[in-house]
Amino acid sequence: MQYTQLGRTGLVVSRSSFGALPIQRLSVSEAGVLLRKAFDGGINFFDTARAYSDSEEKVGLALADVREKIVIATKTHAKTPENFWKDLEKSLSLLKTDHVDIYQFHNPAKVPLSGEPLYDCMLKAREEGKIRFIGVTNHGIDNAWTAITSGLYDTLQFPLSALSSKKEIDMAKGCGEHGMGFIAMKALCGGLLTSAAPTMAFLRPLEHVVPIWGFQRDAEIDEVLTLENDPPVFDGAMRDRVEHDRAELGGDFCRGCGYCQPCAKNIEINNCARMPFLLRRAVWQNFVTPEWRKKMALIEECVDCGQCRSRCPYELNCPALLRASLKDYREFLAEKHIA
Repeated sequence: MQYTQLGRTGLVVSRSSFGALPIQRLSVSEAGVLLRKAFDGGINFFDTARAYSDSEEKVGLALADVREKIVIATKTHAKTPENFWKDLEKSLSLLKTDHVDIYQFHNPAKVPLSGEPLYDCMLKAREEGKIRFIGVTNHGIDNAWTAITSGLYDTLQFPLSALSSKKEIDMAKGCGEHGMGFIAMKALCGGLLTSAAPTMAFLRPLEHVVPIWGFQRDAEIDEVLTLENDPPVFDGAMRDRVEHDRAELGGDFCRGCGYCQPCAKNIEINNCARMPFLLRRAVWQNFVTPEWRKKMALIEECVDCGQCRSRCPYELNCPALLRASLKDYREFLAEKHIA
């Protein structure tokens, strides 16, 4: 495992780190085995959030005895000082620690700035030793630049992968130029990339960028640890592979972040909108079950209320994507002779 310094924090973290959102779907014992396997393989940075149901608890249970050897980041969705302190105390309790290394505002609609109550809470928490560094996560590039140029944040967490646009890559480089660590989420574009190698090779030259892979299976950790043992190089063949993926996905693909939710008609927008890619880039049999056919049929109930479109950080026309996805889905079922 290679390690790098996360911007001006001075924190030395594994070049591949652990995104703990998916372990919500595992039992406590399964999550514990996975977290310890990652730690034993050299991963020392674990990112979670108060909003990830029992993820913090599972991290705390599995890693409390090696707390001094790891870096922990978590997040708060709090919109008031009262909820900020409730979230922080709850996180500290579940993580079984007296401090969080990086405490992050979780995708705020507006990045808190100096003199504002929520940012003042961060400063007080740092003074009290309950957090060490201040971070923010976001999916909006304007918000990201606000955080970068403010000089108030030590880290930024933002989607970044081999398929990211030049604008996003330039923003990541700008983050480094301002001394901030960059935590790369959605390194596999929400599961649309089927191999970690292209993104690992693509991001490796950016020393301040650390991808947090969303692990939930042994095989996923095995893949990343194997690649770390012999890091892939972004050569011509790798570039061709990425360009093929970029051409196939286009610019309008759904990243699966879920900020479009909830839907008044109970449509699972963040998966239904990217169904054409899931059918062709994953195990398609998993998405043609009776359960999934019912979920996709709900798209017919869409009234184009505009709520999902207004919440999408990528400014996608979600209703249009859903309608196109349903048409493609039914054509796919017909091709496979699935009634």
